[in-house]
Formats: sequence, C-alpha cells, structure tokens
Amino acid sequence: MNFQLSRRSARPDPAAFIAANLLITPVPSLPDVRLYTAHPASGLAQLAGNDTNDDAPPPYWAYQWAGGLVLARHILDRPETVRGRRVLDLGAGSGLVGIAAAKAGARSVLAAEIDSNGIAAIGLNAALNDVALTAACDDLTNGPPPEVDLVLVGDLFYAPDLASRVTAFLDRCVSAGIEVLVGDPGRAYLPHVRLRLVAEHAVADVGTASTATTKPSAVYSFV
Repeated sequence: MNFQLSRRSARPDPAAFIAANLLITPVPSLPDVRLYTAHPASGLAQLAGNDTNDDAPPPYWAYQWAGGLVLARHILDRPETVRGRRVLDLGAGSGLVGIAAAKAGARSVLAAEIDSNGIAAIGLNAALNDVALTAACDDLTNGPPPEVDLVLVGDLFYAPDLASRVTAFLDRCVSAGIEVLVGDPGRAYLPHVRLRLVAEHAVADVGTASTATTKPSAVYSFV
C-alpha cells in the first residue's frame, strides 16, 4: 500500500508511511540487523509535506552512513564496550547504533534524534530487531549531558556548525566522567586532535539513494 497525497492533504502518519513505503533490508556488513531503508520509489518527500519534489535530498535517518555502520560493527564485535552500561546514541538517525548497543547488552539506550520522522523510524527499527530503547526528539547538544555512562556518536562531523556544537557537548560529557566513542569515515570537520584510534573497518557509505561505496572508517575515543 502506498500513500498518495494531494498538495493540500495532511502529512501522513510517519510510522504508518515508513512501514508501508520503505523496504526492510539487512544492514551492510551487519546481517543480523535489519532496518526500514529508503529506495528510489519511497516518496519520502511526502513526509516533509512536499509531494512534488521526489528529487529532494533524502533525510539522513533513511539510510545507513559509514560512521554509524563502523560504530555498530565495533559494538557487536566487542559487546563488552556497552554491556551493562547506560548508553546515549547521539544523532541517532535510523537508530542503528543504539540498536547495536541494545543487542550487545547495554543496560539502557537513549536514542536522541532531532527529526520527528526519524523518531518514528527508530521505534519501528527497534521493534523490528526486538530490542528496547528510549527515543527522544531533542537536540541534546545545547544542554548538559544526560545521566549515561557512554556516548556513541556516529557520523556527526559533516558540517562546521554541527561539528562545533557536538564537540562542545562531548567536552561536557568527558568533564562529567562519561566515556565517548566516535565512528567516522573522515568527514571534513572531524576533530582529529581530540581523537584516539580504537579500531578500523571498511564499511559501506550510503549517502544517496543511488550511490553506495565502501570507505575505510574508524572508531575513536574522544579525549
């Protein structure tokens, strides 16, 4: 079933739209994890109230990006990283990193995402993978760290203003005694001087509906 909306009709319910129009696919290099994933005929512009421009850039939550993929793989390869700990997935997108943490035995997972459609996707993806997490539609970078033991940051250093806010927030986390792990394929604004290499993997980098490439990506400790 596809949602066909006129320009004057209300926006569809995000969860219902995602379940009806996105494909359930295994995550590249993580076959035990499945996510609702966009494809060329998804019609995602309708979720933004724009059913006239299917060529608009897709929302970040609808695809798996290299930083999240490498961080999720690292967590599933080394579950002791999160086991029994309270975890924040910052800028959660699809919820991939938080889902990996929950699968690996995290005590609790808070998935923070500013896109309300992404929040709907996180809920669906968590249920699809039979894990429990809490999704929060909030920009946590503007405030104090939540009560967690570990912050996971997948691919948030692609724009200068965002990188600056995230770095300042992570500084507050480290000052509060919270461990921080960053997954990234080397985006332009990655704060290299603050990072210590933990692990490296080559993972897919799905940036658009038509491009999928493999990038050497890394997990870092933020110090």
